[in-house]
Amino acid sequence: MELRERTALELGAAIQKGEVSVAEATQAALDAIGEQDGTLNSFITVTGERALERAERLQKGVKDAASPLYGVPMALKDNICTKGVKTSCASKILGDFKPPYDATVVEKLAAAGAVSLGKLNMDEFAMGSTSETSYYGPTRNPWDLDRAPGGSSGGAAAAVAAGLGWYAIGSDTGGSIRQPAAYCGITGMKPTYGTVSRYGLIAYASSLDQMGPLCRDAADCAAVLDVLQGRDRRDSTSLEGDYGHLLASLTGDMRGMRIGIPSECFADGLDDEVRRSVLAVADVLKRRGAQLVELSFPVMEYVVPTYYIIAAAEASSNLSRFDGVKYGWRAEGYEDLTDLYNKTRTQGFGLEVKRRILLGTFVLSTGYYDAYYKKALQVKAVIKRAFDETFTRCDMLLTPVSPTTAPKLGASLSDPLKMYLSDIYTVSVNLAGLPGLSMPCGFDAKGLPIGAQLIGPHFGEGRLLNAAYAFQQDTDYHKQMPKGGERA
Repeated sequence: MELRERTALELGAAIQKGEVSVAEATQAALDAIGEQDGTLNSFITVTGERALERAERLQKGVKDAASPLYGVPMALKDNICTKGVKTSCASKILGDFKPPYDATVVEKLAAAGAVSLGKLNMDEFAMGSTSETSYYGPTRNPWDLDRAPGGSSGGAAAAVAAGLGWYAIGSDTGGSIRQPAAYCGITGMKPTYGTVSRYGLIAYASSLDQMGPLCRDAADCAAVLDVLQGRDRRDSTSLEGDYGHLLASLTGDMRGMRIGIPSECFADGLDDEVRRSVLAVADVLKRRGAQLVELSFPVMEYVVPTYYIIAAAEASSNLSRFDGVKYGWRAEGYEDLTDLYNKTRTQGFGLEVKRRILLGTFVLSTGYYDAYYKKALQVKAVIKRAFDETFTRCDMLLTPVSPTTAPKLGASLSDPLKMYLSDIYTVSVNLAGLPGLSMPCGFDAKGLPIGAQLIGPHFGEGRLLNAAYAFQQDTDYHKQMPKGGERA
């Protein structure tokens, strides 16, 4: 079996058996990046020399490896702080900023023996659904180079799908792991809010942001989350819990599991091919012993406006720290401090970021706070209660990830509202702080991947991963690779 055909766990097992060295795996990934990423543009920074040096050091400790992912090359979204390595959030305003510390997830991955290949392209400050708003240019979908890979973790999804690394860590504020995973035909998971430390994640919307894995399959996701999850004293929102057992708990047994099918998620506006493929997931899981429960989730019509009001408001506050004074890029030719702020932010932020800052500032302003932001918080509480009530009738929900497959590059940028509505099935998960998983479940007539979403209650990662694992035992969609990442 060729290296790029293996999952992260399969590669980890081969490394521990001595069938392949950490350096050989790392070099194979770097070679693939060199061959393909000039076209895909999935990386902003490739740390090849550093990766090979670490691979040589790790090889000496293979016999003592505690993690099944020891020595497996991976990559990080460029809004995750890495000590001494450029972290730009795909924005001009951060310039060549190199953080003086590592994010908690980076520390945990290092302790588990990960080899970082570099930093991945994304929508600027994670604001977008297509990975086209990056200052460093758009990422392309490896299944069709004229199409977007999704966003904002589009670089992560494209790299894993094309075989430029065995897994990646992204962030998800309203679907930014799950939607690009669906568009690129891989498995991605947004865990329960608070189970993965946000320390070192450059914030977009702090009450919604969460980091998680993008992988080839559910088992890889479980293994990565076993590394990432855990209480962190440096993040006051992180939660105590019984972590580290997700991979060991995968059985594929779905007997007794109740899967809710919300009618509102399969109504008008959903592409017919997407509908058929997602509902086919229900049939597979039913054959494995699950019970299907048809139900209604009427708050769906409120999730998109609620999300964009809250996210924009928090972005307006979080991004006020980028002013050209302490770090990052600074405009030239300013007259005084106010002029420095104005010119740096005007020239340093892209159009979509400025649009969301303006929207957030507006909904927080005097006279509009109660009418918009306060009301959005009230609706957020209603959405959370609706989920709580729904999970008394089922163990998880099955929905599409996006109404369509990957759009053409440029199509969404010309119509921002259309881009916002592409998140209709994913943003509710972040509003309620729930775990959500995207897995490949088919292809449309153009050969583009289709993703299905599983949503669970708080701390329900295990049941979602087990359901995805069960589905992937009976299907091979997760094994398919685009031509650019063709198996040898």
